[in-house]
Amino acid sequence: MTQLSRRDFLKAAAGVAAVGLVPRSAQAAQSNVIVGAHPWVYAATQPKYDITPVLPQIFADMSYAGMDGIELMSSALLPDDAVERIGELSRKHKLPVLGASFGGAMWDRAKHQEILDEAAKAIPRLAKLGGRTLGASVGAVKWGQKILKTPEQLDAQAELLRNIIAVCEKNKVVLNLHNHTYEVENDLHDLKGTLARIPDAKLGPDLNWLVRGGVDPVAFIRQYGRQIVFLHLRDQKKDGKWSESLGEGDMDYAAIATALREINFAGHAVIELAHERGFQLARPLRESLKMSREFVRKVLGY
Repeated sequence: MTQLSRRDFLKAAAGVAAVGLVPRSAQAAQSNVIVGAHPWVYAATQPKYDITPVLPQIFADMSYAGMDGIELMSSALLPDDAVERIGELSRKHKLPVLGASFGGAMWDRAKHQEILDEAAKAIPRLAKLGGRTLGASVGAVKWGQKILKTPEQLDAQAELLRNIIAVCEKNKVVLNLHNHTYEVENDLHDLKGTLARIPDAKLGPDLNWLVRGGVDPVAFIRQYGRQIVFLHLRDQKKDGKWSESLGEGDMDYAAIATALREINFAGHAVIELAHERGFQLARPLRESLKMSREFVRKVLGY
């Protein structure tokens, strides 16, 4: 699999009748990087993290904020009418679907069939909407606890990942390994375990989760640059708590921008805001998304 360029994205999007949209940002055209947003900050306030009821607001807010596209959560693709309904929102707001995030306890063989069945349903629907990336999270043994996966568990998740990659390739979707903290803690134990088994896997690092996992994002970008096709962008303050918008924290995005230029990054960069439990918003989410988009343009040049 080759790195997903803007040319590849436009070619794929042009052939999808369900959407028929291309990124609208002239800045994106100049930089070859598509900048979108992920709806986690909306999902965090919904029962069972289901964004389906608030998709109209999400599309409207992200369009207002000037995003080039949206990365969905794969759960939004599971309802039977998902392609029709999401496609209509995409056309209405001129906001292409870039891809989707996807996850499960891939280390647990007992859950393999369930996870693969969900992937087999979501990925073709994603492709029909013009999405060309799938950010895959392999699941922690226990969330919030630093439990190292065994070789057998790493074998299991690699086996399932290969099967999901095959579904992606059939639908012209590129899978990238999306990290939280558990994949990168303990000297990248989990991620290195996957890469030892799937050496050519594409990467979609979340730069803030890298920081929270004790990994320098600049060093990570330089080390794994040839495999990075996707980014998640978020910010945090010196006290370790998330900032309301990208650019209001203390992460060194100027240094990150330099590293991304060094590796000639040409994938998708997706803003994924998150707030601490009980955080009180100072402004509407759409305004924080807009501020974040402007920060990416100013500091990263995308």
